Amino acid sequence: MLKKFLPNDFVPSVRDISPEYLKKREIQGIITDLDNTLVEWDRSLATPDVRSWMENMKAHGIRVVIVSNNSKKRVFAFADPLNVPFVCRAKKPLGKSFRKALEILDLPKEKVAVVGDQLLTDIYGGNRSGFFTILVVPVAQSDGFMTKINRMIERKLFRWFEKKGLFPWKEGVRGKSVDL
Repeated sequence: MLKKFLPNDFVPSVRDISPEYLKKREIQGIITDLDNTLVEWDRSLATPDVRSWMENMKAHGIRVVIVSNNSKKRVFAFADPLNVPFVCRAKKPLGKSFRKALEILDLPKEKVAVVGDQLLTDIYGGNRSGFFTILVVPVAQSDGFMTKINRMIERKLFRWFEKKGLFPWKEGVRGKSVDL
């Protein structure tokens, strides 16, 4: 059961997810979280780095959809200038939002990766739905109220994974793929 919280891979940042990285894994689409995955949870617009990353994905034929538990106003304000489709008020880790994103991407789930900064929402939801999952280091050290609770639980999961030798997490160090 706890392995459902274990990502297939982990990287320091979405910028470390290149088209070549994805193509090696036969991935053609990304379902990405927004807050503390792409930008800080309190930043309204994409940074130049994130904008460049999105453009690079599009240039290489990688489809991207944002799936966020946040409000429509928040997600629209971020996604619209980038011309990126989104699912808001997603209620991750529930599967409905992942199915909706898959429908938007129009790809088989085997060709899609879920990217996020939280084990309890992004990774668990992605794993439960059968996607390849990639955990990133949160962009910001601060979190909203609910996320702070999730982070306390995550720390326990990280310790358990490390103890079992499943997840040698060190901030800023690229991981290795894990077969679930």
